[in-house]
Amino acid sequence: MMQQQTQIAPLLTNILVSETHDLFVSKTVQNQGSTVNSFDSDVPRILVVDDHAASRMTAVALLAMEGYQVIEADSGYTAIKLVIQKQPDLILLDVMMPEMDGYQVCELLKQNEHTRLIPVIFITALNDRRSRIRGIETGADDFLTKPFDRVELAARVKSLITQKRLNEDLDHAEQVLFSIARAIESRDPNTGNHCERLVHLGKTFGEHLNLTRNQIRDLMWGGFLHDIGKVGIPDAVLLKKGKFTAEEWDIMKQHVLIGEKICQPLRSMRGVIPIIRHHHERWDGSGYPDGLIKDDIPYLAQVFQVIDIFDALINERPYKRAFTPEEALAVMVDETAKGWRNPKLMQQFIEFICCFKDWQLSPS
Repeated sequence: MMQQQTQIAPLLTNILVSETHDLFVSKTVQNQGSTVNSFDSDVPRILVVDDHAASRMTAVALLAMEGYQVIEADSGYTAIKLVIQKQPDLILLDVMMPEMDGYQVCELLKQNEHTRLIPVIFITALNDRRSRIRGIETGADDFLTKPFDRVELAARVKSLITQKRLNEDLDHAEQVLFSIARAIESRDPNTGNHCERLVHLGKTFGEHLNLTRNQIRDLMWGGFLHDIGKVGIPDAVLLKKGKFTAEEWDIMKQHVLIGEKICQPLRSMRGVIPIIRHHHERWDGSGYPDGLIKDDIPYLAQVFQVIDIFDALINERPYKRAFTPEEALAVMVDETAKGWRNPKLMQQFIEFICCFKDWQLSPS
């Protein structure tokens, strides 16, 4: 059985990756131009997975009485296929199944970006601590012990479906922001893949600094969203090739405040907003918009500013050639001497560039 599981898991992973890609590309094409979210008008769909027909039929009957649309699977393999085809809103998943158990099914689904938001409730006769810990480790959202109570089942299902809808709304809002950011970047063909490069640099430099997972995520998101406020800057200013007048410069500096207002309603952006607002501050207080000094500047904004400047220097722009990494570091060291950068952070960045070659890799 262990050998069968070892052989089946990679196969199912490949199926999950390929079929979700085809499915969601198709859905994206179908939904282009539509702003209507029809999910609320749909009856929630629940997938019940259990190799024992009697247990499965009991769960199906109780859920149908609550008004849910129910689909069934008698194995882990069938469950994976149905998740891709039917896109259920919640999965009731038996643990003990042949060939592929519930833990493996849950782990595969939670590792895939297109299925990770689907709540999974383990239904099992097992009630020991070790089984529940393993379920939590694979990503389970809740547990029910056989035989289960109808009222408890209904309450837990309703709660998790509500939470899924909220998570999907949040996920969709984030994707809209990233799409806007990409559109803004495409307005200026001179920047190339600046955002993608910053995402990669943010990840590798953040790891070098031993930042937390959430801090690294915020740095990476900052790579896409730091200039989202430029959506509110007129093309006459944004795309101007010559020097700005004082009035034009004042208009351009507003992009950090506009970006902050765009992202502020989303709680998931709390760690990114300081990057958006403060990535043009300077260590000596001569930056904008608030003229913050030294460590009053949020740390992630300082980190982001360093990688942002470095990427701008080593890539060609209409007004400058591409500098070598050594030339770019020399410019940044000179600016640090003027009081514009955090000296300690600048030294850490120099060590990162000189000692690690991974920053040169193209973002995957």
